[in-house]
Amino acid sequence: MTRLSLSRRFFVSAAPALAVAGTARAAGAGSTDARLSPRIIGNPNAKVLVQEWFSLTCTHCAHFATEEFPKIKEQLIDTGKIRYQFHDFCGDRVGLTAAMVARSLPEERYVPFLEALFSSQMQWAFASGGDPMQRLQQMSALAGVSAAQFDAISKDNVFAEALFDQVKKDSDTYNIQGTPYFRFNNTHYDQDPETYEKFADLVAKAS
Repeated sequence: MTRLSLSRRFFVSAAPALAVAGTARAAGAGSTDARLSPRIIGNPNAKVLVQEWFSLTCTHCAHFATEEFPKIKEQLIDTGKIRYQFHDFCGDRVGLTAAMVARSLPEERYVPFLEALFSSQMQWAFASGGDPMQRLQQMSALAGVSAAQFDAISKDNVFAEALFDQVKKDSDTYNIQGTPYFRFNNTHYDQDPETYEKFADLVAKAS
């Protein structure tokens, strides 16, 4: 589990800008931003809802996403046994921007983009030399986000503030100390679901 310290220090001063075409932007009180809507996959009638809080720059999250999640998806999500909800828990500017780009994509491309980022995390987020934001822009281009769209998303401070505020709210509500963090039917167990077997045990317990 990666421990994160939340701070507004990773916000940069820039004018808010529009994101990928077709998404709504928070523009004041009472407005709705479709990019902040829940990201849930699986059978909507499943008895168990699993929620994961993750950061796209968390190495433990990447390990879970690449080593354990594929089997969870195959055995538990695709079979209709659970619903799975993704929650952002960004702790740095690069991770925040990655989450913003992911949420700016059409929903059907959201999970594939997460998978692509996690599977190549060491190359775009932690490679020596160069700028990780530039490498993230290159990864985003592979998902169909133009350089101009990436620039607009990364400078959309209204969106960034809203996403950060949700992260802070979740941190305070659930006392999240690090990622990945899981809740099974809104219950957090002391057991760490670090393997498929442990994860499945907690699903059974929640059901």
